[in-house]
Amino acid sequence: MPEMSRQPRKIAWRVALRLGGSAAVLLLLFRFVPFAQVWQALGNLPAPVWLGVFGAYFCVHLAGVQKYKLMLNGAGAELSFAQAARCYFTGLFGVLLLPSVVGGDVLKAGLALRLGRSKAGVLLGSLLDRLLDLTALVTLAATGALLAPGELHPADRRGFLLVLGVIAAVAVVAALFLALLPARRFPFWIRRWLARLRLAWRSVAKHPLRVLSALGLGFFAQLGFLSLTVLLAAACGLHLPYRVWLFAWPIAKLSAFVPISQAGIGVREAALAGLLVPFGAAAGVVVGAGLAWETVVISAALIGGLISLVLGRCHAGQARDLETPSGEALRVRTP
Repeated sequence: MPEMSRQPRKIAWRVALRLGGSAAVLLLLFRFVPFAQVWQALGNLPAPVWLGVFGAYFCVHLAGVQKYKLMLNGAGAELSFAQAARCYFTGLFGVLLLPSVVGGDVLKAGLALRLGRSKAGVLLGSLLDRLLDLTALVTLAATGALLAPGELHPADRRGFLLVLGVIAAVAVVAALFLALLPARRFPFWIRRWLARLRLAWRSVAKHPLRVLSALGLGFFAQLGFLSLTVLLAAACGLHLPYRVWLFAWPIAKLSAFVPISQAGIGVREAALAGLLVPFGAAAGVVVGAGLAWETVVISAALIGGLISLVLGRCHAGQARDLETPSGEALRVRTP
């Protein structure tokens, strides 16, 4: 019991530390960026534009729910759309409580493990779902890098190419390490899980069109988020060619994976400013537009948490309605 009482305290401390990290990054930003410029950019944003972007942002997440369902069910999880939506929006809300985007993925997978038929299918499907998102982001960034170099000073271009080369080299080394590591070196319980994951992978491999559909939904979602960011930034007074956003926005979003802030707040704005200033953008306007986008993301995460709570209550109510006379609840799937 004392151990359980300490858990909320630990979570609170971790959240406080990450909020402190976000505050430190923002304070550091404001030392170099004129706060008046940031405030003016936020003041330029009309309320109807914000509401329209928020509504469209939330609708794009429905494509994310369908992508998540496709990948998990392809691996054998057998989730209904309502169950997939509950897991997805739980993860969306969890980003506000846990470190970086990965924390939301862990919370989402934890709930799916309870609801899904195959635990290995849930784990593999969750991993593939995130890999599809990363593939979409990296592809968009690479496309932008090919289209936008003419906008850059030669020195900045060499710096960006060096960073992209380092990222690619790290990815290749990690892939080779995983591919060449002998399975017999793992303990028995890990080898057993690997065997289950292999079965789940075979299930996925039998339906390549499902994977392609999920990848298409991933590209649609990321392009949707990118386009909404461009629209919001333009309303704040930040006008840049779309190809520049195509390069900078995915890289800034990937920076949210670094677990030093709460939900990537502050880190994304700093990364976006560093990426867009070489293209002629004013740093204060970039940070203001980034903070405006954060209000959309946080509001959607809060609504997502409410949706997850409602879906959970509905599922619990259906389970109570289906109890047998002896009091034992029947295990059924929600439609």
